[in-house]
Amino acid sequence: MNAIIATARKNYHKELLSEGILSIDKKGTPSNADSSSKLSISIAKGICDILVADVHEKIIGQTSGAKFEQVNMNFLNATFPLLQSLRPGSWHVEKLGNRNSMKTSSFVQYEHLDYLNSLTKNDSKLAATIGNDYMVSPDIVVYRDPEPDEMINSDTIIIDDNVCNLSDIRRKINNMPILHASVSAKWTMRSDRAQNSRTEALGLIRNRKGHLPHIVVVTGEPMPSRLASLALGTGDIDCVYHFALYELVESVRLTGAEDSMEMLDILIKGRRLKDISDLPMDLAV
Repeated sequence: MNAIIATARKNYHKELLSEGILSIDKKGTPSNADSSSKLSISIAKGICDILVADVHEKIIGQTSGAKFEQVNMNFLNATFPLLQSLRPGSWHVEKLGNRNSMKTSSFVQYEHLDYLNSLTKNDSKLAATIGNDYMVSPDIVVYRDPEPDEMINSDTIIIDDNVCNLSDIRRKINNMPILHASVSAKWTMRSDRAQNSRTEALGLIRNRKGHLPHIVVVTGEPMPSRLASLALGTGDIDCVYHFALYELVESVRLTGAEDSMEMLDILIKGRRLKDISDLPMDLAV
């Protein structure tokens, strides 16, 4: 019997291929490669060869990004809620966006942002002073519902009305969902995209009240140097997860690019870069 996460990883890659997110164009350039970099093309092509990508036209711009978010959401939905033995609870994984009424202020740690936003809309001086850095919109969120007292006390009486009257986990006290993780999905890391993820992370850190959610980035970027631009350092992002880390390592090895291999080794041994299969397990911490 195959492990659930191993099967989910295979299905994840199949979906990336079938949706055309991971593809090779007629010129032989993979969809996640920088067409101006021979090394980027070579590494990305090596990953595609291992995963057996079909040749068809690359998806343009936002379409690819939106589909990558969807595929990552599907992967997390297929894995993380099953880890009840490690993280019991009523869990949800959703992709935020224009069609979703849920936003950052929908969660208990950030509910005050709605009030702050209404104040700045009606006061231009206040808006100019505060700015809008507090408004963060993660690509994908993992959250849990607060629990009823009956569930908390199911094995033994743990709480009553004399204690724990400010605890967010109690549905009797709080009826808002609790943000557990913010997942930023970046198919590639061109120009300032990596720094956008870091800016979003800092917004979540600075503007929360209470528990800080996991803050992670998932990417398909093939260049170790670009991965390092986001993964190196600590304090804002928990970790960067690659859509195919095992295949990336093998592809870089085959190119013979020693600098790239050395950088990958630093990122992996330093626990700053992991495989997509590690993500659901890490979110159970």
